[in-house]
Amino acid sequence: MRRNSANLAVALICACLSVASGVARATGREPGKDVQAAPGPCNAAVAAADDDRIVEACGALIDNEKATKPDRIKALMARAGAYDRKQLIDRAIADYDTVLKLDPSLADAHNARGELWRRKGDRPKAIMDFGAAVKLNPDHAAAKANYKSLSLELERIGAMMAVAGKPSFDCRKARRPVEKAICADPALADLDREIVASTFRTVREAGDPRQARELQRAQDGFIARRNAEFGKPGYDLQKAMRERLRQINGVDGN
Repeated sequence: MRRNSANLAVALICACLSVASGVARATGREPGKDVQAAPGPCNAAVAAADDDRIVEACGALIDNEKATKPDRIKALMARAGAYDRKQLIDRAIADYDTVLKLDPSLADAHNARGELWRRKGDRPKAIMDFGAAVKLNPDHAAAKANYKSLSLELERIGAMMAVAGKPSFDCRKARRPVEKAICADPALADLDREIVASTFRTVREAGDPRQARELQRAQDGFIARRNAEFGKPGYDLQKAMRERLRQINGVDGN
């Protein structure tokens, strides 16, 4: 009796193995092996340059837990580019964030994210990404150009901040009421500095000495009128200074 029971158990085990083998053959895979996500639809959307399809097809690949790491990175890069072109900057940045979590060594991703940060006005994050890209790949032309241009921009901003709210003259030596008014108002101080700087530039770049003298005389005349008319009824110092700056910039061609 025990022998018959043992034979029956063996027969049942063989039958189960046979069914499992048949299922595996029917589904085209071997037991214990997972089917990887196919990147074909995402690649086709990228080849077609169809941003809507890229977002959909590559998004499906990104969300598929069976996608390989290289395929997921390519899909994320493609979708980030599509989001960028669709002006969805925050979503594009989020995709580059994920890319760099998966592989921090990708200079292209650092540079692309840096360009997005720069467009958002976050210069500190942008310069960090450009610097990281150049460090990873010293021959990355776009990253090198971005790093250089942003560095110069930050230098200019720093220089402007250093003189912000300060006029072209020393306020400690201000004697005229109009000069004291300019020193007391940062907006007027900035206008005064811009007027003097623009005048200097136009005089320096004048085509001949006669034109340079005429430009300087015009500035001297403005200063004389400003000093004489300040404080009189109806005189608007800020308006007069803005009009003068527009006159200079018109001569300068800006």
